[in-house]
Amino acid sequence: MLSTLIWVPVLGAIIIGVLPKTLAKTARQIAFVVAVAVFLWSVVLMSQFQATQAGLQFTEFLPWIDTLGLTYYLGVDGLSLPLLILNALLTCIAIYSSDEEIQRPRFYYALLLILNASVTGAFLAQDLLLFFLFYEVELIPLYLLIAIWGGARRGYAATKFLLFTALSGILVLAAFFGLVWLSEAHSFAYTPQLGQILPMGTQLVLLGALLIGFGIKMPLVPFHTWLPDAHVEASTPISVLLAGVLLKLGTYGLIRFGLGLFPDAWAIVAPWLASWAVVSVVYGSLNAIAQSDMKKMVAYSSIGHMGYILLAIAASTPISLLAGVLQMISHGLISALLFLLVGVVYKKTGTRDIDVLRGLLNPERGLPLIGSLMVLGVMASAGIPGMVGFVSEFLVFRGSFVAYPTQTLLCMLGTGLTAVYFLLLVNRVFFGRLSPQVENLPKVEWGDRIPSIILAVLIVLLGVQPNWMVRWSETTTTALLPTPSVVAKRDAIATSASIPALSEIGISPLR
Repeated sequence: MLSTLIWVPVLGAIIIGVLPKTLAKTARQIAFVVAVAVFLWSVVLMSQFQATQAGLQFTEFLPWIDTLGLTYYLGVDGLSLPLLILNALLTCIAIYSSDEEIQRPRFYYALLLILNASVTGAFLAQDLLLFFLFYEVELIPLYLLIAIWGGARRGYAATKFLLFTALSGILVLAAFFGLVWLSEAHSFAYTPQLGQILPMGTQLVLLGALLIGFGIKMPLVPFHTWLPDAHVEASTPISVLLAGVLLKLGTYGLIRFGLGLFPDAWAIVAPWLASWAVVSVVYGSLNAIAQSDMKKMVAYSSIGHMGYILLAIAASTPISLLAGVLQMISHGLISALLFLLVGVVYKKTGTRDIDVLRGLLNPERGLPLIGSLMVLGVMASAGIPGMVGFVSEFLVFRGSFVAYPTQTLLCMLGTGLTAVYFLLLVNRVFFGRLSPQVENLPKVEWGDRIPSIILAVLIVLLGVQPNWMVRWSETTTTALLPTPSVVAKRDAIATSASIPALSEIGISPLR
């Protein structure tokens, strides 16, 4: 069942690639059918998934290259299942939202399907080297999608993206090789006990390589500079995938391989990671306030929201770890919605400049439905109750406060700052009198509205009924929790770092 999710898109990409030029315009239809089939198959997988089981399900194992210790080992659990669904859904939306008259359509849609397959493979891989192969393969289609179909500075943005993320892959591979070599393992199969038998100094070095490698991918400050450039130059469908799915490879890697392989070392560095999260949240939010480009503002908001996930993983409490997974899903949906809406505004007005746009909520000559959906999207991003963003952020703060109250309170400032910069965007762009530069806008067709409406409905439904998300991951995240001895070590380190212990502030750990 799992291999189907990987190789059907690859087969679809091959079919599109060999189409004759006379049938090039059918590439979009073929790609969309394949993407929908993969999404439906992932829903079937979810329907058969046993949410009460913490271990891997639907596992597939096939020896591949014995001399390297490489195996084709796939499996899915409550950590990877929601991300698979998100990847499949946003791929459908990206293909549907792509320009029907796009140049070189066969190449474009084949790259989108390969990107989908590689990301799916990374979420399913249970072999360290296999994960790395999928992790690196996705760089190629994404680089080409930015470099060929991007904006005026697409070459610069694509090259910068490639250099940063290639460095990320090198660090991750070095950590995996070091782990297998120093532990004298006979294969690269994912085994959590491998890291725990190593000396603590070695664990810290390997964990440090993973932290920087996945920190570049998320991205965290100061490794974030590639993301705003990539978003600004990428087309709208690629921005949807980049923010909605690809950044989650970094957060997924931190949980699966950072916390999963090195829980003792994680307890030592966790207070510093919580502080790192504060820096990313505050820095990303302040930079978003300073932007005049709508797309760049949304890009910097992603940097801030990735900091929430790092805080949750650093705390590693029963609630915070579950909240980290929920924040991945909610950010994927919300950021995809915001980038879609910004794309529609740019398509109809020809600009994303906040200083130029005014009054787009005008019911007669503006974009009233797009403006209304934008208001909903920014409310969800700011954590307004009734939206999925509120559920995930509230649980992040509630679960992290018991471990790191100071850092949690500082990260909560990011929610206020999110409201500030998105309020500036909505107030300037959508309210007031319609600016002369964008009068008599062309009508927004329903084809441009449908993807945004689907995401908006999901954001509200999952906000009202969060158990539809929670039930799939709760058992798995509970099994990933550090042992009591590791928790005690973390609390002792936090206390020595002048962070108030739980008993000092009258809070008992949530059971």
